[in-house]
Amino acid sequence: MVGLWTLLHREILRYVRRPRNTFLPPMITNVLYFTVFGVVLGERISGSDPQAFGGAGYILFILPGLVVLGIISNAFENASFSIFHGRWNEYIHEVLTSPLSHTEMVLAYVGASALRGIIVGCIIWGVGLIFTPVTVANPFYLVAFMLVIPTLFAGFGVIGGLWADDFDYLTVMNQFIIRPLVFFGAVFYPLSALDGIWRQVTLLNPMVYMVNGVRYGVIPQTTDVEPNVSLAVLTGLTVVVLAIDIELVRRGYGLVD
Repeated sequence: MVGLWTLLHREILRYVRRPRNTFLPPMITNVLYFTVFGVVLGERISGSDPQAFGGAGYILFILPGLVVLGIISNAFENASFSIFHGRWNEYIHEVLTSPLSHTEMVLAYVGASALRGIIVGCIIWGVGLIFTPVTVANPFYLVAFMLVIPTLFAGFGVIGGLWADDFDYLTVMNQFIIRPLVFFGAVFYPLSALDGIWRQVTLLNPMVYMVNGVRYGVIPQTTDVEPNVSLAVLTGLTVVVLAIDIELVRRGYGLVD
């Protein structure tokens, strides 16, 4: 356990020591999101229907999605960059030759990255409170989703960091995989706005379950997916991804020539 905590501590210090690079950009970005989509366009999108978006208002409707967006982006980016940077500069060999088990290595990288996602999610939540009051309706589901979501994407980040051959790979994964999942994941619109085949296709996007799960913790009347189903799907997917992480590290995928 000493080795696990040592690596976890080192990984946390790596981003905590640079708050301007780690925490300031998502804060500024989400001030812009809330200003444009909430304040400037919010009433126009809601229209004259007071029951639109569960009567909560558009600015509160998009808050859970923006929180999830910040969580998954930062958890994925931290894990993928940290592992790739260690490979690129060959200091990850120090970890590989340590007495840490493969499971402990994965847990340290995933744990530090998930914590970064949670911290950024809380920062975005705080920014949202400046623009609109937020009441937590289902705290159990909110906490459960806020834990499983960053863990899942930190696990994806480990795979990305092992797979990447250069820095361009990290950009490609973020721009062509993460971003499309976000914008077609019901962050800015309710799932009920889609009909037929498009609704069924959207249900294949794990982002839908994340956004609706966190949204259920805040405004349950706007949820399109049963929260227990979402939590079960995401928990099962997280277990599978972590198992893949451990197996890839055990085989030395991307780590040894």
